[in-house]
Amino acid sequence: MTRQRFSSVWDAISDTPQEAENMKARAVLMRAINDRLDEFDWSQSTAGANLGLTQPRVSDLRRGKLGKFSLDALMDIAKKVGLTVELKITVDEKCGA
Repeated sequence: MTRQRFSSVWDAISDTPQEAENMKARAVLMRAINDRLDEFDWSQSTAGANLGLTQPRVSDLRRGKLGKFSLDALMDIAKKVGLTVELKITVDEKCGA
């Protein structure tokens, strides 16, 4: 059995490089949102009321349930907690296109 090396856990668990990049972006965004929620010290019900989410949805966010949130949904939540997202695009030299 040979061992594979991956750049990140997302690369290891994703079926495609595209899925891995999406998961990486969602994870970074979710972490930043949770950091802001920690700063606000809101209860889950208060966070839900302020963000237009149900308490169970806030619970999923706080527990890092990445698969339950699209990148679009996380972008919307980020804006509501005062975060601005900057996108950095680089060329992947390994891409054969």
